[in-house]
Amino acid sequence: MSDNWTNGVSRRALLQAGIAGGAMLPAFSFPGFAADQPPIGTWPDGSKGSTVTIGATVPRTGAYAVQGEDELKGMQLAVEHINSGDALIKKIAPKVSKGVLGKQVNLVVADSAAKPNQAVQEQQTFITQNKIVAMTGATSSAVAVALNKFAEREKILYLVAISGSNDTTGKDCVRYSFRQCFYGETAANAIGPVLVKAYGKNKKAAFMTPDYTYGHTVTKSVNDYLSKNGGWTMVTNQVSPLGTQDFSQYITNISNSGAEVIINVNWGRDAVLSVQQAKQFGLTPKMKMVIPYQIPFLAKEVGPELTEGVYAATDFWWTLEDKYPLAKMFVSAFDKKYGYKPEWGANNAYMQFAIWARMVSEAGSFYPPDVIKQYEKGEKFDSTVGQVYFRKEDHQLVRPVIIVKGKAPKAMKNKEDYWEVTEVVPGESLMQKPDAFGCNLGDYT
Repeated sequence: MSDNWTNGVSRRALLQAGIAGGAMLPAFSFPGFAADQPPIGTWPDGSKGSTVTIGATVPRTGAYAVQGEDELKGMQLAVEHINSGDALIKKIAPKVSKGVLGKQVNLVVADSAAKPNQAVQEQQTFITQNKIVAMTGATSSAVAVALNKFAEREKILYLVAISGSNDTTGKDCVRYSFRQCFYGETAANAIGPVLVKAYGKNKKAAFMTPDYTYGHTVTKSVNDYLSKNGGWTMVTNQVSPLGTQDFSQYITNISNSGAEVIINVNWGRDAVLSVQQAKQFGLTPKMKMVIPYQIPFLAKEVGPELTEGVYAATDFWWTLEDKYPLAKMFVSAFDKKYGYKPEWGANNAYMQFAIWARMVSEAGSFYPPDVIKQYEKGEKFDSTVGQVYFRKEDHQLVRPVIIVKGKAPKAMKNKEDYWEVTEVVPGESLMQKPDAFGCNLGDYT
């Protein structure tokens, strides 16, 4: 539409009003309107009505489906809170009041099945049919990287969901993407000192690695830290495809490797099965198991007997409600709505939506470059893990990493008390330099 309609009023009409009224034009105030900016992505069409829409592609089938459903619940709660002006959202985004810039937020959802092509195709449909102003989703970092590239091409903001690969805000970073959660390098630098202290130096480690960007970058970061700082040796790296059901060949190779510690980087259903089968084949507890990038619902699915004494790095654990007021508000609201304590996938998804609402409302515009530049200001704000901020150079949130240790069944205070938080490690010291992993953000327009 050549007039570039925004909120029912065309740019032509605004310009005519400015010509006719001289100084009248600046007096016009339309939420989400960026004066004199050409259309980009779905702007301004996607924000000209009474609602704006975010498109979510999460795995609802396949190896990561359980984690995908948890993510989705966090998104749904966040949308509900944004639209009602909930007190928790206002702690993170003070200018939000029953919507963003006077508009209610709508969420459309599709199953990605953790497949990059499927996720991109579904988001393309959302752009065409729903004129989404932002997209989200991923539990596989392969999906996140694909959506990064798609977001940059389409000039649609991408709020990364779960993605542990260093590449997401490293060599595959883009101007239109932002990641809230922790990732391989920060996980390695947080849990590495704990492992060296707990198990000693010069240990032999067997890695179990899923064969895609998440697995390879997490394994590299963890191995680099342990070899450099603890003299540990990787005696074998068992790489398996996503969706593996039978880990017996990999477990046999580990059994014959002389390893003392198993560092299991598998995720989702793959992590559950590999942990269970390691126990069935007698590898654990003879060998110590480490989960450097914790999987939501792992302890619940395998049972606390298998996670007892296991060290893990994670993004969030619900007992942080005892430390952070906003965590307490989030855990309470989530538990009330869904009947269980939130896992970190739900927390990450909620925070991504809350942060987006903050940035749009602070920018006073849905115009993508304006919102991006608001993120890039690097302002600190409150979150469920304390004050955080985004690095402008790579769009990675600077946030703490949580170290947990699996509780013995007899030590659990309730049926969801699987992990003890042993340490909250500040984020800045865990991160590589912004350009160390090859990040080079693209253009705004």
